[in-house]
Amino acid sequence: MRSSAIAAVATLAAFAFTACSDDEPTKPEDAGGASRPVRIGTKDFTEQFILGELYGQALRAKGFRVELKHDIGSSEIIHQALAGGGLDMYPEYVGVLLSEIAGRRERPRSPTAAYRAARAFEERGGFTLLAMTPFSDSNALAVKPEFARRHRLRTIADLGRISGTVQIGAPPEFRTRFEGLVGLAERYGLDNLKARPLAIGKQYRALEQGEVDAARISTTDGQLAGRGYVLLKDSRGLFASQHVAPVISRRSLRTHGRRLAAAIDAVSRRLTTRAMREMNAAVDEDGRSPSRVADAFLRRERLK
Repeated sequence: MRSSAIAAVATLAAFAFTACSDDEPTKPEDAGGASRPVRIGTKDFTEQFILGELYGQALRAKGFRVELKHDIGSSEIIHQALAGGGLDMYPEYVGVLLSEIAGRRERPRSPTAAYRAARAFEERGGFTLLAMTPFSDSNALAVKPEFARRHRLRTIADLGRISGTVQIGAPPEFRTRFEGLVGLAERYGLDNLKARPLAIGKQYRALEQGEVDAARISTTDGQLAGRGYVLLKDSRGLFASQHVAPVISRRSLRTHGRRLAAAIDAVSRRLTTRAMREMNAAVDEDGRSPSRVADAFLRRERLK
């Protein structure tokens, strides 16, 4: 993990250097779009790469200059890059923002309530949220059908009946997140779980090859299409709904005007669960690039 920490520090240092240009006077919007580029960042997995391309290409189609910075890292890292001035915007999952960035453990009663709470949190720091998507990419725990039958598993709580250690394939941050081992111990009293750190997307292969017993998955993963995985019921509400809402600096909105928000919101409104699962599958299963997948979607939706 030491190399990961060094990489994270280097990433943030690079963004801090980039942020120095923010001290320049704000220039008015010109006829071809905003004179300052909109700097969009993404996290480190397929769905985020696609979202970055969707928003970036849609803005370019409207005449904005865009700098797209892929693969920055987890929420904890990318939010620091945003707060430090190295980014203007990135797509975030509302539930993750509340639990891992705002540090809230209680769950709002509805996705709308969660969105309002997350927006209020961001506005205290000079940021805000644009419109959230129809789809919710919630976290879940998945097991293979034969494993579920053998141990009579239906809910997450049932994992407590298994003797010995249950290995869960998950991203490295799963070990320290509330929507991870911390919450599984607090909400379910599970002390027989161990996380095996895996890059996002690698957990399915580990599950198929029997290297792990369960996997932390996302409900819009393309790998779920047509597969027979069993998703364990979250009966105690650990995993929050995860609608995406772009987090953006209010300064950037002032600089670029209402056209910026309108272009981004037009994309977000069309992102259904089916659409995201199909785009994720096109990249992860069919080997197409996020750029091409985003381009095809935007053209089909007449957004470019």
